[in-house]
Amino acid sequence: MPEPLDAYELRILAILQVDSSRSNADIAREIGLSEAPCWRRIQRLKRDGFIRAQVSLLDRKMVGLNAQVFALVKLNQVGRSNLSEFSETIRQFPEVMDCHVLMGSVDFMLRIVAKDIEAYERFFFEKLSQLPGIQDINSMVALSEIKSTTELPLVP
Repeated sequence: MPEPLDAYELRILAILQVDSSRSNADIAREIGLSEAPCWRRIQRLKRDGFIRAQVSLLDRKMVGLNAQVFALVKLNQVGRSNLSEFSETIRQFPEVMDCHVLMGSVDFMLRIVAKDIEAYERFFFEKLSQLPGIQDINSMVALSEIKSTTELPLVP
């Protein structure tokens, strides 16, 4: 179990999740630490898994992925007994950005991106609906995006 986060570490995480390209010196100056202790804290946060990766967030529409679809997937009894098989297969589809196991009337919620609705239709008929154990898929097309963030609400 990792050590609990202190106020400095929470501030470091808050800064890095907004802009992970900031230098150690810049972060140290902002939070009021010298560079060496700041660097050690960042290394600990990486080592302990608080920081999973440092990536560039792309604008999906700028790269031609104009359709965003949420699919609610319900498995039949046989499918539920093979949740790990379904999960492993879903991980292989690059169109699936997020996959969550749900409690309630459906088993999974997927967020899928595609070039357009026709591309999603091909994905749906050629890949998603072909998976064994699926009872029902309810697809909902997102018309617009009101809020999308990767920033967790950290409170120091």
